[in-house]
Amino acid sequence: MNFTWRDRAVLVTGANGFLGAWLCRALLDAGAQVIALVRDEPRPGTLELMGLAERVTRVRGAVEDGASCERALAEYEPSVVLHLAAQTLVGVAQRSPAATFEANIRGTWMLLEACRRHARGLAAVVVASSDKAYGSHDRLPYREDFCLQPRFPYDVSKACADLIARGYFHSYGLPVAVTRCANLYGGGDLNWSRIVPGTIRAALQGERPVVRSDGSPVRDYLYVEDAVRGYLLLAESLGAGRHRGDAFNLGTDQPLAVLDLVHAILGACGRGDLEPDIQGTATGEIDRQFLDPTLAAAELGWRAETRLEVGLARTVAWYREHHPW
Repeated sequence: MNFTWRDRAVLVTGANGFLGAWLCRALLDAGAQVIALVRDEPRPGTLELMGLAERVTRVRGAVEDGASCERALAEYEPSVVLHLAAQTLVGVAQRSPAATFEANIRGTWMLLEACRRHARGLAAVVVASSDKAYGSHDRLPYREDFCLQPRFPYDVSKACADLIARGYFHSYGLPVAVTRCANLYGGGDLNWSRIVPGTIRAALQGERPVVRSDGSPVRDYLYVEDAVRGYLLLAESLGAGRHRGDAFNLGTDQPLAVLDLVHAILGACGRGDLEPDIQGTATGEIDRQFLDPTLAAAELGWRAETRLEVGLARTVAWYREHHPW
């Protein structure tokens, strides 16, 4: 079965977010018709900064609201749904778990229920889980056959969404699969509490970057355009009738300590003279997390192609150009 993006209607939830905007750009470049389910439209927003706001059809609504999901599916009849809408910040989840559960858990089943009711003509549904869904394991890297054993609110919310999504395939035959991505970085991330954009903003303003942890946690950092390729390849595979009900890790398998990343960012900004402000106050986070991407390579032909130094250079250049703060 041939799969093409040209003239295909694609619903993207969370389209005005960091990954969502980059996915919209790739879909538009491929000739797709993009329907963006948008709850808030901050100024500036990532879609606006990337020059995409007027190129997508925006549907105002939240995934927690079943009527908004129903309207988007019924009126625009997308054949592909990419579900990214979520509360994505670990610190916010720690302070406000109920709102995070509403967005990440209720929002997922509300959208999938709308998809189930409008499954005719639906070729693919890709749901964003996270490496955080695995929780803490003694053995690393995470593989897709590891059990999900999260402990903290954000991690629990993503594990629930992950299980719900795959349950909709096994129970109802919905053509759904799940991505479990490493920490994403790239231009357009406007959540300044995250380590990459926060450090870049501080460096370009001549300020010491703040590190909320003690700098030792180890993570896997994936450039956003590599993640976009993974999403599109998985959607194409679902559209061809493969990998329904599956989950795929998208990561580099090249773990890095937070403090080492901060120094790499400062170097990319030309501000190696700045000393990070290490606060050691972060709570509700796992010390070591990184992914084994072997399955995605074997089944989807996907690999992370962007070296960290290249990705950071592109990211810093984006912020230098746009100055979104």
